[in-house]
Amino acid sequence: MRVIAGTAKGRALKGPPSRGTRPMTDRLKISLFDILSAFGLQDIRVLDLYAGTGSLGIEMLSRGAAWADFVEQNAAVCRIITENLESTRLSDAAHVYTMPVARFITMKSGQVNAGAEYDIILLDPPYADPAIPVTLESIAISPLLAEEGLVVIGHANRVKLAEEYGEGRIYRLRHRAMGDSAFSIYTNAAPDDDGAESEA
Repeated sequence: MRVIAGTAKGRALKGPPSRGTRPMTDRLKISLFDILSAFGLQDIRVLDLYAGTGSLGIEMLSRGAAWADFVEQNAAVCRIITENLESTRLSDAAHVYTMPVARFITMKSGQVNAGAEYDIILLDPPYADPAIPVTLESIAISPLLAEEGLVVIGHANRVKLAEEYGEGRIYRLRHRAMGDSAFSIYTNAAPDDDGAESEA
């Protein structure tokens, strides 16, 4: 597992300490960042939930994001994130939170100020996690997502997510699948005439 592009391109990242953490495959990650790069990644604020080894947030920082918060409840895995940030020399632009995602969302929702919202919120939860819809709903109704922000979630293709959450506060913009792995991109931006795009 390596950083694909940017200032830390080619640097190896430590993998998960156990099979309990399942990072997004490199093939799917390349496809995801091909899409995200079109939205612009320079100087944005990123939130990486269910961060695992931190590979998604680190990729964002490497490509020019100004700041990334990483949230992972497993302390041993958080140490891996910290080591990966140090090896990529990106520690100064990041903070690692060791806590459950639901608690972080509640905590941060009461703290976020104008201008401190996240431009992109990443989620790569366990594929069978029954809390996925609840988490997306919580993000949709929270003040965490900046105007015209994106919510990106990795999930099993067999897991069927809703087209919108928070009564339409975020809606699905893109869906792409490779085998049983997939990701969906949601946004709170006003929809254009083209509507959402879905690709298998």
